[in-house]
Amino acid sequence: MSASPLRVASVGLGWWSDVLADAAGRTDGRVEIVSCFTRSDDKRQAFADKYNCVAASSLDELLADDSIDAVINTTPNHVHLETTAAVAKAGKHVFLDKPVANTIGEARQITKVCADAGVVLSVGYQRRRESHFRWIQERIAAGEFGTLVQAEANISRDRAGQFELGHWRYTAEGMPGGVMLQIGLHYVDVLTMLMGPIESVSGMAAQLVLPGDNPDVGSLMMKHENGAVSTLSTSYASASEYYLMNIYGKKMSAYYNLFDGLRSLNQGDKDQTPVAVEKNDAIAEQLIEWADAISGDVEPEVGGESAMTSLAVVKAGIKSVAEGRHVTVAEILAADD
Repeated sequence: MSASPLRVASVGLGWWSDVLADAAGRTDGRVEIVSCFTRSDDKRQAFADKYNCVAASSLDELLADDSIDAVINTTPNHVHLETTAAVAKAGKHVFLDKPVANTIGEARQITKVCADAGVVLSVGYQRRRESHFRWIQERIAAGEFGTLVQAEANISRDRAGQFELGHWRYTAEGMPGGVMLQIGLHYVDVLTMLMGPIESVSGMAAQLVLPGDNPDVGSLMMKHENGAVSTLSTSYASASEYYLMNIYGKKMSAYYNLFDGLRSLNQGDKDQTPVAVEKNDAIAEQLIEWADAISGDVEPEVGGESAMTSLAVVKAGIKSVAEGRHVTVAEILAADD
């Protein structure tokens, strides 16, 4: 694999851009932040000072810089197509924060514009890389779980005191479906990776604690193409941050949660066995994979098509909440909404 640094600009400088820039600094020089742009002069200069990079005065100036190889795009969802198209047409590779877009039509266009320009698109789904999920994935692939039958997951955070009323991330227009799309999407991706493609969805949602116009609690019940059933609970109204993922097979099951770590249980056993897995740097690993894909060594695990499919699952859940019925993922993918 190539050891030359990937020279990257960061565009759309919210708090997550700092998380990704910090992760780039942990790639042993594989990914280097060299430039940045956002419309706010203060945010642009603060980011440039923090990461010792150039503050471009405009997106056009940044895209005209031939020394920049690629762009990390953390702009709001509704401008993902506009900004990604501009980056791709400038011949620069794209790391795009999830969700890929707010609509299937725009997700499809983003995928196409990157393919037409011959640039690599990687979409930010780092959760699937966490070592406990990799351990489960490897044993499913080895047949140790037998027939997969069921899964249950929960991804929750307490946003009290951190909620910014009117911010695009917390509005129905900026983040349709609320917490289901904003953080639930991560575990939709993990469940798809572990349990296989999702066929249909039934959803419920409520707004119980946070102000605004979006659900802060949501649940999805999903049927996978292999017949297995999974459930996903998402919340911004919980007392604390929490993550849970239980995977049930006929021969073996695995149980993960934030506080107890990973455990496993084989058919016939009475007690769970703790599983020691080394904590890994999932975000840095995905950035390195992106750089390796640009070098031609690998393909991104999550590109435009995969990201569009996970988006369709959540969109099916949103439609189910609105219409009170089961919704197939195929129905959503057939539309541009």
